[in-house]
Amino acid sequence: MSDTALKDKASHAGFLKNNLREYGMLISLFAIMIFFEVVTNGTLLRPLNLTNLVLQNSYIVIMALGMLLVIVTGHIDLSVGSVAGFIGAVAAVLMVKFDLHFIPATLICLALGGLIGAAQGYWVAYFKIPSFIVTLAGMLVFKGLALAILAGQSVGPFPPTFQKLSSGFIPELIPDAGNLYPTSLAIGAALALAMVWLNFRGRARQEAHHIHTEPYGFFLAKNALLFAVILYFAYLIASHRGLPNVLVIMTALIALYAFVTTRTTIGRQIYAVGGNEKAAKLSGIKTERLTFLTFVNMGVLAALAGLVFAARLNTATPKAGLGFELDVIAACFIGGASAYGGVGRVGGAVIGALIMGVMNNGMSILGIGIDYQQVIKGLVLLGAVCLDVYNQRRA
Repeated sequence: MSDTALKDKASHAGFLKNNLREYGMLISLFAIMIFFEVVTNGTLLRPLNLTNLVLQNSYIVIMALGMLLVIVTGHIDLSVGSVAGFIGAVAAVLMVKFDLHFIPATLICLALGGLIGAAQGYWVAYFKIPSFIVTLAGMLVFKGLALAILAGQSVGPFPPTFQKLSSGFIPELIPDAGNLYPTSLAIGAALALAMVWLNFRGRARQEAHHIHTEPYGFFLAKNALLFAVILYFAYLIASHRGLPNVLVIMTALIALYAFVTTRTTIGRQIYAVGGNEKAAKLSGIKTERLTFLTFVNMGVLAALAGLVFAARLNTATPKAGLGFELDVIAACFIGGASAYGGVGRVGGAVIGALIMGVMNNGMSILGIGIDYQQVIKGLVLLGAVCLDVYNQRRA
């Protein structure tokens, strides 16, 4: 083997070793999907099941985006599940009992979610009360309020237009195309091309600033695989009923938060606060305000997730949101967020949520009871946190 080949092999191995945290979860997601695809005899990736997988986990992904920022700043929010259930209850009262149009009702619910986040963030940021205590209190408060608003009963159904938030699909511009929805497929192809183009543009920018980049062969292989995977999943989704509305919302939010966390000043400041709050404050960053805003943001996203979940069920129930906070927190930690703060990526949180969703869906298809499902998910979460602690000590 030539010296050049040996150097390339060493550089590839070194890059993978140094970025194991980033790529490990992505490899794990593919491995888990392949495993369940095999053991379920191809059921996991059938178009109908794939669409259901998106719908079932949309609210977890939405809340994981907000929870990531909270965890990065070094805090936690245990109230997100109760807030989501409470907002769903408020939406049901406004739309079903008071017959309010879904647009103003939705805006009221999102604003209420922001106020809830602000109330909790105020105590955490400015009174320095531990977020664990504040949000644990919030979890109990909003669980009780949801029960009181609904008077212990389920309220529904919602207006058909509101149901489309979660159960609707984008309009098809080319009808009567057989079993394929070309508009959805075209959007998926455009998204795949856009992501590859952004990756190449980002690499060019790094090289222009003499920043160390990944080996070119690895970069090309990764982008080719990314393009193929997105296109394949777009084809599967387009083979059923097309793109769900909630998937479009999720994609837009993921793109927005990825941009904010990587390309904006406030995003870099959030990571600085989580890395070392005292140093960040001495450098002029308003740490209290940033912490406050992350909780406001979490409240709005929890409200949105509550609306999506209520629209999917087509009813508001007193038990809505039960256990959501555990799946959301687990998604962030499994996706590489650090329990010590300052570390975590939007892509990782999304991958963590998908891992949880695929595991839930796959185990349900196999007929594994909810008791053992909880055991397995708990072990996966523990393993992810142990890996984080190991990486912290090695660094």
